[in-house]
Amino acid sequence: MTFSELGLRDEVLKSITDLGFEAPTPIQQEAIPYLLKSESDFVGLAQTGTGKTAAFGLPLVNNVQSGTRLPQGLVICPTRELCLQISKDLENYAKYDRDTQVVAVYGGTDIRRQMTQVKSATIIVATPGRLVDLINRKAIVLQEVQCVVLDEADEMLNMGFKEDIDMILRQTPEKKNVWLFSATMPKEVAMIAKTYMTDPLEVSIGHKNQGNENIEHIYYSVKEKDRYAALKRLIDVNPDIFGLVFCRTRHETQSVAEKLSKDGYNAEPLHGDLSQAQRDNVMKRFRERTLQLLVATDVAARGIDVDNITHVIHYQLPDDIENYTHRSGRTARAGKKGESLVLINTREGYKIRSIEKQIRTDFTQGTIPSAQEICGLQLTSLIGKIKETEVKEKEIEKFLPAIFADFEDFSKEEVIKKFISVEFNRFIDYYGKAGDISADGGRDSRDRDSRDSRDSRDSRDRDSRGDRGERRERSDRNDEGKTRFFVSIGKRDGLNPGGLLRMICDEAGLTSAHIGKIDVLPTFSFFEADDVHATKILSTVNGANYEGNQVNVEVTKKKAEPRRSSGGGFGGDRRSSGGGFGGERKSFGGGERSSFGGGERKSFGDRDRSGGGERSSFGGNRGGDRGGFSGGRSSAGGGSRPRRDSYGSK
Repeated sequence: MTFSELGLRDEVLKSITDLGFEAPTPIQQEAIPYLLKSESDFVGLAQTGTGKTAAFGLPLVNNVQSGTRLPQGLVICPTRELCLQISKDLENYAKYDRDTQVVAVYGGTDIRRQMTQVKSATIIVATPGRLVDLINRKAIVLQEVQCVVLDEADEMLNMGFKEDIDMILRQTPEKKNVWLFSATMPKEVAMIAKTYMTDPLEVSIGHKNQGNENIEHIYYSVKEKDRYAALKRLIDVNPDIFGLVFCRTRHETQSVAEKLSKDGYNAEPLHGDLSQAQRDNVMKRFRERTLQLLVATDVAARGIDVDNITHVIHYQLPDDIENYTHRSGRTARAGKKGESLVLINTREGYKIRSIEKQIRTDFTQGTIPSAQEICGLQLTSLIGKIKETEVKEKEIEKFLPAIFADFEDFSKEEVIKKFISVEFNRFIDYYGKAGDISADGGRDSRDRDSRDSRDSRDSRDRDSRGDRGERRERSDRNDEGKTRFFVSIGKRDGLNPGGLLRMICDEAGLTSAHIGKIDVLPTFSFFEADDVHATKILSTVNGANYEGNQVNVEVTKKKAEPRRSSGGGFGGDRRSSGGGFGGERKSFGGGERSSFGGGERKSFGDRDRSGGGERSSFGGNRGGDRGGFSGGRSSAGGGSRPRRDSYGSK
């Protein structure tokens, strides 16, 4: 089958020819003819690298009609990098179509400029958080959108964007086409399809959640202290590697990239703490192959659509098995072969088995290369490069007499040894005394690990089976085992629930299954997380950067002990003996940074039912204005209702 047989317009076919597309991929053959119809709700399940962008992008551009000033197509995707990649592809597809104007909308850049650009857009490609901001500012109108594409739907839901997606879809016409593309099909994605689609066509290339068959999956078991040394060996044993190294947190990503660079490797980090200009520069170098290794977090690496990536190395496995599919899918694109290499410690063998079941693929147990093996391969590679090096006779001819004179006292063998040693000495110096760092992590070991960690795995499985979409609606009975945190930024700083969830998960290396209720207020926020991760969250998320704002995180709620109060007073938490100003965190009132009226939920933005005030602060004022540290008659008990929460504003 050819693209001309799919029913696309001549202008679109001409752009395809310029791009060098020869024949449609399986997902394109199934999707494009159907998506060209006027009514075409669609669910496409296929791995990354199978041509999903063209599968929805070509019909989206093809269906644009002239004579309207409002957007007709909307593509929603999880990250800035993917947003930019999709918009670039759509621009290429619309190269000969004057009626199509593609605009990318994403965070981390000037929103005022984007507010101007969207006025002329016929197709908008957006990340959910920034699109919600533009909708709230009334800078964008979606009333004439004919088609909404949800790309990487599973990842958007995993990143906490469900509420944003629901809000966006409510702004679009009731009669529209919804096209959903995803690598995996968790029940949250199925719920989106059920809610917003009418009798959609579902096309699955391979089994649901199946990995790319062109990828070879190999795992290596090492001691935790040898993890970085093992990474270097996997890189060194593949001299022509052009790959991605995945870490769980921003801190680990930055640390590994700095170590590699210091040790002489051509590596750079990619994570959320980098500015947009820095991220664009790193990606530009990677696409141009002037950068050999990209060390990235899961979130930052979404949307990396770069051809010919030879290896994906998992420095650490992701907490969410589904992310393994997305990571490994960066290699073996467009029918090419690739390798996905995994480093595990001696107690992580059970994770490999879980991934095997998920992606329906067997892993091969590898052995960390020996020093001798690495040196031999590096030497062979170096000699091969020297033999293939082009000699520019005219340019070097005038320098040759002096060069020959310098080497006059050396034999041919000595000259060869000298030139080889210039590049090769660092491997000899490093590996000269290096020993074997492989650890016992075979199938038998994995069985033992599986039994030893059954309780941990079962708990993780139960978490992953929980409905993430309903997490924020849990009742108070589910607060057990949770710690409540205060966050120093809020809506006015551009924060939304999805953004807060991404930041926590990215910094602390957690999944959304570990996070509970999230409350984002104008100037600050709260969230709940499993008690067992409280220390990690405080050490990693506190001090992080969000859109240029330094984030402070503190614990605000601990489990209250039985009430022991023997008297009244201004409140205090339940452990006070006579009320007074004492309480948790020694604030003016008890509870979690509570106001003068006692109780457990009286912090900045929570309702205070015991003191008669609503959203009371450290003390209300007389007339219902914003409460300050002290205030008149309405602070301690009763009085008129303060109007808003405050940390101490007028």
